Amino acid sequence: MPQTIVLLAHPNLAQSRVTSALVRSARALGDAVEVRDLYARYPDYLIDVAAEQAALSDAQLLVWLCPTHWYGLPPMLKLWQDEVLGFGWAYGPGGTRLQGRDLWLVTSTGGAEASYRSDGHNRYFFDAFMPPHEQTAALCGMRFLPPLVLHGAHRVGDEALASHAQLFANRLRDWPHWPEIESLEPCAPCVVPVDDRPPAEA
Repeated sequence: MPQTIVLLAHPNLAQSRVTSALVRSARALGDAVEVRDLYARYPDYLIDVAAEQAALSDAQLLVWLCPTHWYGLPPMLKLWQDEVLGFGWAYGPGGTRLQGRDLWLVTSTGGAEASYRSDGHNRYFFDAFMPPHEQTAALCGMRFLPPLVLHGAHRVGDEALASHAQLFANRLRDWPHWPEIESLEPCAPCVVPVDDRPPAEA
């Protein structure tokens, strides 16, 4: 089984220059990386939870590859989160299946980098939108790696896009030997009480 799973979530991949370029770079790495196109797999939005959990059984690096939608994840990837990262499987009592793994967000924005400032129309630096992703990783016992973000995706030139796609491929190939990983703090445990969820009905 591949050590790296790339969860691709783009609702209109055929119209995407940026995400399509990154997908090609990932697939060029061969069997070490598995790209799972969620929109292609589940056009009816009926996610096969058992299949998705089985795909993660040996993966040590989970990559969320998607454009940023309204400061968050596209709906398919959010649905994947809701259904696959179940209580007792990914978090909570007995939910240890993803502990010790790494989670990496690779995303793009339509807005330019300058728009993600206090004086820009998005009002906040992009880092301000990361806490939900960081906490998701923490709750599952995963280490949240520094995201790879390409701003201004609609305007990026061919040369800059090719360089970005190569950087993505290099990062996938070189993981976990990134210089900044050595300085990351260990993931603090998030202990969820047994009674945090209602008991299953008999």
